[in-house]
Amino acid sequence: MANIKSQKKRNLTNAKAAVRNKAIKSELKTRAKNAIKAAGTETSDETLRLAVKRLDMAAAKGIIHPNQADRRKSRLMKKINAAS
Repeated sequence: MANIKSQKKRNLTNAKAAVRNKAIKSELKTRAKNAIKAAGTETSDETLRLAVKRLDMAAAKGIIHPNQADRRKSRLMKKINAAS
């Protein structure tokens, strides 16, 4: 346990950020799963657009690395193209 006041505050801040980041990362997985599931249907373009948008937003906020966002988008596109 930390004895320094600033480190105690930092631990609380990190815990809050971890909860926030966890929710966003979970949403990324859900959006990707929904986009793959909707491949080949009339809503496929919309779900794919939302998944890509959320990945870009997460990368912009620093929740995931920009390269990871690009990699996830690339893999998502490959899966959707293979399914349709």
